[in-house]
Amino acid sequence: MQAKLTLVGAGPGDAELITLKGIKALQKADVVLYDALANHSLLEYVSDNAIVVNVGKRKGQHSYAQFEINEMIVEYALKFGHVVRLKGGDPFVFGRGYEELEYARAFGIETEVIPGVSSSVGVAGVNQIPITHRDIARSFWVVTGHTSDGLLPNDLKLAAQSSATVVILMGMSKLDEIVAIFSENGKKDTPIAIIQHGTTQKQKSIYGQVNDIQAKVNESGISNPAVIIIGEVVSLHPQYVEAYVENLVIE
Repeated sequence: MQAKLTLVGAGPGDAELITLKGIKALQKADVVLYDALANHSLLEYVSDNAIVVNVGKRKGQHSYAQFEINEMIVEYALKFGHVVRLKGGDPFVFGRGYEELEYARAFGIETEVIPGVSSSVGVAGVNQIPITHRDIARSFWVVTGHTSDGLLPNDLKLAAQSSATVVILMGMSKLDEIVAIFSENGKKDTPIAIIQHGTTQKQKSIYGQVNDIQAKVNESGISNPAVIIIGEVVSLHPQYVEAYVENLVIE
């Protein structure tokens, strides 16, 4: 028996968006520690003899603190062998994956990372919103809306000044501040999409502009977990066209 940790990205929600390599890791696992945002149907690939533990972390609903998860990884790896840490999206995109990797390495545990489809690009892609477009957006920012100090990162202010597409994860609780930042930078008419439970059967989405998105959120009841996409590329989506472009033609 060799102690090993494999970080596996489960993708943005749709179980079929995990990689083949990720599935093979689940099949070989002695222990699986999975997050709340990982599709639970992926556990069907896990051996009946494996230990499966829900260490689900979601805003306001932390069943385990991060240091406890780190300790569990080491304990299970040294005792049972191969631990697969199944994380929503990609382990290294706001998933605190490196913290777990670093902790395991300190105990001499072999480590491997199997990337996943990050919701930052996967949710937009499934909904046919191009994050980049050679005539509209030549770059993109991916920013967290939920930092350890409870504040929006300063990078968001820089992103709002650019012509790039801005994708914000875990930002719904800060939507009013996000809207204010973009409005202050002359972006109040910029197209915006908010997609909850992206790529899953529970997906719910709204399309608007920075200046009216809060009212639409209040009407729709959309909340976390959601991806916020701000930029001219959102205007290419049919729902945005229907809501804005046709109205402009009529006027």
